[in-house]
Amino acid sequence: MVTGAVLRTADDRFQELPGWSFTPRYLEAVPGFDACGPLRMHYVDEGAAEASHSLTFLMLHGYPTWGYLYRYLIPEIVRQGHRAVVPDLPGFGRSDKPADPEAYTFAGLRSSLIALIEQLDLRDIVLVVHEWGGTLGMTIPCEMPERFAGLVCFNTWLATGARPLPAGYHNWLATARSEPDMNVRSLMARTNRILTLAQCNAYQAPFPDAAYKAALNALPRIFPASPKDPGAEMARTAEAWWSEAYDGFAMLLAGMRDPILPPDAMRGLAGRIRGLGAPVAIGNAGHFVPEWGTEFAPDLVAEVTALRRRQMAGDAAGESAA
Repeated sequence: MVTGAVLRTADDRFQELPGWSFTPRYLEAVPGFDACGPLRMHYVDEGAAEASHSLTFLMLHGYPTWGYLYRYLIPEIVRQGHRAVVPDLPGFGRSDKPADPEAYTFAGLRSSLIALIEQLDLRDIVLVVHEWGGTLGMTIPCEMPERFAGLVCFNTWLATGARPLPAGYHNWLATARSEPDMNVRSLMARTNRILTLAQCNAYQAPFPDAAYKAALNALPRIFPASPKDPGAEMARTAEAWWSEAYDGFAMLLAGMRDPILPPDAMRGLAGRIRGLGAPVAIGNAGHFVPEWGTEFAPDLVAEVTALRRRQMAGDAAGESAA
């Protein structure tokens, strides 16, 4: 039974985090968690909102991270004249955290992202996703394609239930289900040797103790692993759209040292997105690819900008021919 308790991590736990000085913003009473009462959702919103030819990079984190994952990309996006919007999923980061794991559903989490897009009236969106961010986020553009211009994937999985999970991801989900009080600091340190202790502590910041970790308990259990699981049908609809109807630009940056979603899995995903070529290999990167952002952020944003310009030039040429 879902109970209504909602926890909110104290603001002082987010002070002086390395590389994270962005102004916190909030949506109030986001949908999807009605049994818990009004829920506040945190997001970062930096850069140009209405500049000519600017794009809105909507960046969705995975598990067990939060918006901090994109701290290297945000300043580069702004520097190159675009807008960066980075929400924390309910249960993560500075967003409110329902204390009952049963409060978290695939549809509820997805609804919170749709609310953000609609309430901020985001357009010319480049959807940037990692792991669960893609599992949820990639099911959305088919319902509102007029808002989306492009896609950038880091290692992620569109959970249709129609194909077996990579063994590494299957094992990871089993491990996560067995840890009710996951040590996020230790996990990030083990899997990202490039992180400092202060950066690992930043990933732990949203979770003062086990009571704040209901989302960490819930998401591995609600992952759509079989065709009948909630969310799987949405993913199948989305996959058909991505492979048959999508007409934007797309990039996939794959961490070559990811044991959870390995290179073969990313090549398979690339083959199911219309217009997407071979993945860009990030040779040193593991699962949490944006952590290697200092190596690729300027080039990535520049390439996305160039793809958008070519797309707009093609659209203009098509209109002239018509």
